[in-house]
Amino acid sequence: MKVHVRRDSGRAGEAREVGCVLFDWGNTLMVDLPGCFGPMASWPRVEAVAHAQETLGQLRAAGWHIALATNAADSDEDQIRIALARAGHADILAVGNEVLLREDMSEDELLGYIERVRQAVPAGLPVGYVDAYYLFERHPRVTAACDVVLTNCYPFWEGCARDQAIAYMQSMYQRTVAVAAGKKVIISETGWPNTGSAFHGAVPSVDGAMRYFVDTCRWARQDGVEVFYFAAFDEAWKVGAEGDVGAYWGLWDKHGLPKYV
Repeated sequence: MKVHVRRDSGRAGEAREVGCVLFDWGNTLMVDLPGCFGPMASWPRVEAVAHAQETLGQLRAAGWHIALATNAADSDEDQIRIALARAGHADILAVGNEVLLREDMSEDELLGYIERVRQAVPAGLPVGYVDAYYLFERHPRVTAACDVVLTNCYPFWEGCARDQAIAYMQSMYQRTVAVAAGKKVIISETGWPNTGSAFHGAVPSVDGAMRYFVDTCRWARQDGVEVFYFAAFDEAWKVGAEGDVGAYWGLWDKHGLPKYV
């Protein structure tokens, strides 16, 4: 079992303790090679700074959130991912998150990005895409293009009652497995809010959120499923975008204090 807790950063000016390390791009994680200009992803050779990978591994194991500062005018987000992957800093590369759900781009556009990244990174590095479980059923070409399928499973947002939520989440996962053609499937997001308005039969509560987390971990351990749990911290700015439940999915509150002790 691998259960990871998503640690999303807060907005500037909001008081909250977050275990975060900010790395500069050149000569901190990546060697700034002389004579090379433009996006690092297109350089003929890229190198990681000595011991950078070991340091990143130790920080991740200790639960730290890692952020990267770079010249946005030089490299876009995909180019940064490609450069990091070429230097050995990635185990899995996810290209896009819920862009089909939000209708940010077409299926063909997404497939183009996935192929662009796959051609640029070392052979054997799994490349995948993150979206709601049912969209992998609706977009078989995207599912086929993934080396690993990253599925978001939220029983709450489908109005499922808490006492049926784990079984419902398992069915979401199994539906993704059924169309993944034997590829690895990872639950990239799942969780339950502790306060806010009910969504049909799904009711936020402290007890429900705690039990959903414990039950998810228990099932993942028993069945050997890898899960990224959403989220580590409450995100106060999400109240408007996701209703009054949007800010309360964390295991810690917005000040970094544990909620379930």
